[in-house]
This record gives sequence, structure tokens and C-alpha cells, in this order.
Amino acid sequence: MHLDDFDFELPQSSIALRPAEPRDASRLLEVLPGQASDLADRPLSDVLKILRKGDVLVLNNTKVISAALTGTRTRTRDGNVATISVNLHKKLGRATWKAFAKPARRLKLGDMIVFGAGKNHCVLGALDGTVTEKGEGGEVTLAFDLAGLDLELAIEARGAIPLPPYIASKREPDEKDLEDYQTVFAQHSGAVAAPTAGLHFTDELLAQLSAMGVDQQFVTLHVGAGTFLPVKTDNLSEHKMHAEWGEISADTAKALNKARANGGRIVAVGTTSLRLLESAASADGQIQPFCDETDIFITPGYEFRAVDLLMTNFHLPRSTLFMLVSAFSGLPQMQRAYAHAVASGYRFYSYGDACLLHRG
Repeated sequence: MHLDDFDFELPQSSIALRPAEPRDASRLLEVLPGQASDLADRPLSDVLKILRKGDVLVLNNTKVISAALTGTRTRTRDGNVATISVNLHKKLGRATWKAFAKPARRLKLGDMIVFGAGKNHCVLGALDGTVTEKGEGGEVTLAFDLAGLDLELAIEARGAIPLPPYIASKREPDEKDLEDYQTVFAQHSGAVAAPTAGLHFTDELLAQLSAMGVDQQFVTLHVGAGTFLPVKTDNLSEHKMHAEWGEISADTAKALNKARANGGRIVAVGTTSLRLLESAASADGQIQPFCDETDIFITPGYEFRAVDLLMTNFHLPRSTLFMLVSAFSGLPQMQRAYAHAVASGYRFYSYGDACLLHRG
């Protein structure tokens, strides 16, 4: 398949710049296998009607870090100064991160970027990062002067929530985003983008689902900024996904396999949960414990082994995420669903509405 197969028209007015309030006040488009008539407009609360006892929600409990940093690059030999913005996207070690830098053309190997005192004035001094590698597409490797917990605290103090570019290009992140761009069940720090389907859930909605016998199991996939990178090759087989680290515990794998054996459905909340589950599934659909990186790239033709339903937001044209949902429910059906969503005023992307997809 080719990149143009996954293109569609999306007006700028469809892009949500703020989430619904409260979180579970979003709309939900249910996409059933079949024709265009199998699209159901619902309130998000209808998940209480669609899901049933014995089903299992799989939620990604990664926590978004303040990965957007701004600093100054000064070259002592010529006094040349430049303001550099970086988005951290992959932790390599206790003191080293891969990041996307802008403007990367102003950086050379050995350059030091000094990140200022930041928003937490209890943290003194500056954070220094040295460019040790330069890659393609503005990617750099930064070696910081702090390590471990000290580095984590410094990043949190000096950084900002890394809103997706289609929101950040229209407004600055603010204090409200600190809460809005984090799930209520976020636990393990490491993501540089939110698992956005999980943003729709409140503690109250999760409690209602639990009371009706819908189990909740948590996995961790630290979402990287690579999720927003455009696909630049027309031949999809040539596209390389950025690897992300994930974990499924033995207890979680056991619970999911038991639920499915008893007739329950595995409901992945978000493409991140789905990609991790599929990475951990054996050929016969048994989910194995997992603690590793995954760069799985799912396109139409992929045979799903572990997931029965997918709850997700509405994604960008020509993106790997639209390719994934097209693999799950069928490209013609998703083209019809997205055309319906645009015409019906659904809100797109990270802060937008949700859809619940049945496997095609």
C-alpha cells in the first residue's frame, strides 16, 4: 500500500485545542464491521452499554514528563548564541536522551545547550546538555551534566508539557495542560506524549465499569515523540518506526489470557496499548509477559492476535496511527467513519473525541 491511500481532507476547525469538560463528556463514534450504516453516534458514557461483564479494559499507565525544554547554545570560541528548543523522546541511559532539536542546523557535535532555572525556583543553577550525536530529521543525542533522579527532577523543573505540534503551533502550553494532558491513572514517568484515548476516563467512569464486571488491567508503554513524525516514504515497507519501551507483567498477561479463555473481550484503550499487546502476543493469541522495546508497525493486512476492540481518538491523515486503525477495522470503513466524523463535527486528535472500533 502507498502513503496516499491514507490521506483525507480535514479542516483546521476539526482540531481540538482543549479537551471536553469533564473528561468523559466527549463524543464516541462506534465503528462496527460492515457498511456506512454501521456507524453509531454516542456519548462516551455509552461504553457502559457497549461493554459487558467479563470484558477487560487495557489501559496504558505511563506518565508524561515535562519533555519540552528551551535553552541557549553559546560557542566560547566566537561568542555565537542561539536559542534551541528540544523535545526529549527516548531515554538512553542515566544521563543521556535522544531528542528532536529545533533549529537542529545550528547545532554541531560538542555544542553545549544550557537550560535555565525553569519554573521551579527551588532548583538552583542550570542544566547543561552536550550534543554527542546528530541524526536525521533534527534528531540529536544529549549527554546531560546530571544523571538518574537528579536529572529527572531537573527536567521536570525546567521543562514544559510537550503538547503535540498541531496544538503547540496554535497556542502555548499552560498550567491547565499539566492536568489535562495526563490520564487519571498515570503512574510510571517516561512518556513524552500522552496515551490520549486514556484521557477520556474519570475515576468515576472507571468505578462504574468495575462495578458492572469490566476488569481493568494496566500496561506501560512510554510513548515517544516519534508517534508524531510524518511518514516520508511512499512505500510503507520502507518506513521505520521509532522504538518505544513497554512492559506487561506476568500477572497482567495471566489475567488477560484467562479473561479471553472465559469469553471476555480484550479492549485496548489507545493505539499504544494495542501495539504493546500485539508485540507480546504469540501466534496463537496468548499474551506473554513483556519488558522490552517495540517498533511494531501495523498496516492493513496485519493479522491481529490479542485485541478484540480498540478505543482510540481520531488521527492525522497519512499517519501511522490512521494506518493502524485502518488495519483494525478496514481502510474503506475507516475512510467512511472519518468522513462521517468530519461532517458530524467530531473533534480530532489528542484533545478530541473518541471512537470505539470493532475488528473488521
